[in-house]
Amino acid sequence: MDPQVVVPEEETGASWMLLSWLASSVMIFGGSLPYVPQYQEIQRSNNTEGFSTRVCLVLLIANILRIFFWIGKQFEMTLLLQSVVMIVTMFAMLHLCCNIQNTNRVSTKQHRLSDLDPHYFWKWNAFEDYPLFCFGLSILCALLTMMLLDSALFVEMLGSLAVFFEAMLGLPQLLQNFQNHSTKGMSVKMVLLWMAGDLFKTTYFLINSSPSQFWVCGSVQIVIDVAILLQVIFYGKDTRMKLG
Repeated sequence: MDPQVVVPEEETGASWMLLSWLASSVMIFGGSLPYVPQYQEIQRSNNTEGFSTRVCLVLLIANILRIFFWIGKQFEMTLLLQSVVMIVTMFAMLHLCCNIQNTNRVSTKQHRLSDLDPHYFWKWNAFEDYPLFCFGLSILCALLTMMLLDSALFVEMLGSLAVFFEAMLGLPQLLQNFQNHSTKGMSVKMVLLWMAGDLFKTTYFLINSSPSQFWVCGSVQIVIDVAILLQVIFYGKDTRMKLG
C-alpha cells in the first residue's frame, strides 16, 4: 500500500487564504462587471433608451446607505470596498449616458437639479448634478448617523434600507422594458452577469454568516433577474411574430 500523503498544514492554510482572497476580489469587483457590456452597448449604439439610469440611482442610494451602515455595524471590509467600487462604476455609467443624451438632444432646454422640478428628477442634462445629489444625500446620512449612532434600531434600519434598495436594483430596468415593450438596447449579458453575481454573493453571504439583510436582498434580486430574462424571451418572441 502506498504511504498516506500528508499535506503540510502551512500549505493548506495558504491555499485557503488564496481562495479567500480570490472570493473577496470577486465580491469587490464582480458587482461592477455586468455594466461593462452595457457600457459598450451604449457606446456602440450611441443610444441610452434601452438602459434605465434609475438603476444607477437605486445602486447609488443603496451603497451610500451601506457605507453608513458599516460605520454603525462593522461587517466585512470586502462589502465596504464593494460599495466604493460600485459608486465609481455608477458615476461612470451616468457620465456616459449624459454625454450621449446631450449629443443626441434636439431641444436646447436644460434640465438641472437646481430647477427642483420633480418631473425631471434623475433626468438632468448635466453630469455634475448627479454627484451633487449624492453628496447632499451623504451629508444628510452623516448628520443622522452622528446623532443616532448609539441607537441599534437606527443602525439596523440603515442596513435594512440599504439592502431594500439594492434588492430593487433590477426593478427600474424591468419597468422600462415593460414600458418600451422591448428589451432592445439593454445588454442581456448585463442581466446574465447580474444573475451569476447574485447567485455567488447570496451564497457568499450565507457561508460567511453576513447580516440576514444581505442574503435576503440577494434572493430578491435573483427573482427580479429571472423576470427580466423572461422579458427578453417574451419580447423577442413578440418581435419575431411581428416581423413574420
